[in-house]
Amino acid sequence: MSTTETTQQTLTPAEIPFTTPLVMKNFVTDTGKILPRKYTHLTAKHQRAITKTIKHSRNMLLAQ
Repeated sequence: MSTTETTQQTLTPAEIPFTTPLVMKNFVTDTGKILPRKYTHLTAKHQRAITKTIKHSRNMLLAQ
């Protein structure tokens, strides 16, 4: 691969910053509840990371 090509990598749930509520919208219902693993299809490790990130964002008043 040449150096001029850029690869588009998606962030893992553990790498999603708490300052991006639009990205976290995929893991939260319309009322603001965190979706369970059954619906998000995440591993337990990633689900814990998402939960921690969403709660951190809520505490900073960035997300609902």
